[in-house]
Amino acid sequence: MKAHIRLATTRDAAAACHVLRRSITECCVDDHHNTPEVLAAWLRNKTPENVTRWFTAPENFPLVAVLEQHVVGVGLLTAQGELALCYILPEVRFTGTGKALLHALESHAQQRGLTQIHLSSTATANMFYQRNGFTPNGTAEIEFGIPAFPLVKQISTV
Repeated sequence: MKAHIRLATTRDAAAACHVLRRSITECCVDDHHNTPEVLAAWLRNKTPENVTRWFTAPENFPLVAVLEQHVVGVGLLTAQGELALCYILPEVRFTGTGKALLHALESHAQQRGLTQIHLSSTATANMFYQRNGFTPNGTAEIEFGIPAFPLVKQISTV
């Protein structure tokens, strides 16, 4: 079954926060290695209150992926073209949900006239982004105690 991608609302904040926390905890073990301090630092700002703020900030474009009325993915693009969030639940990995979420965010960027999207990727997601047209854009930096790999994708405007 295919997930439906739609604009996120404040009513989605708690479910989206759940997606973020599970995705980081369960899918990104190769990044945080179950190190309590690293995991705590990474999860610290992943609260329903913060997600609500991120969703309602006028410069942000938040989306959710919904499957059978449950939020299974969350993405967020800033007005500056930063892909700030693109996370899915572990059980929908490799189903096309992440790719659909990413493509919807790219489509929005294109409609806004942005010429590129940039992000800091985990090691876990790095190949996903590169398979979807992103290229390395500098050296890794440490964020939340783990390496973050800068990537960029040129997009054509409509």
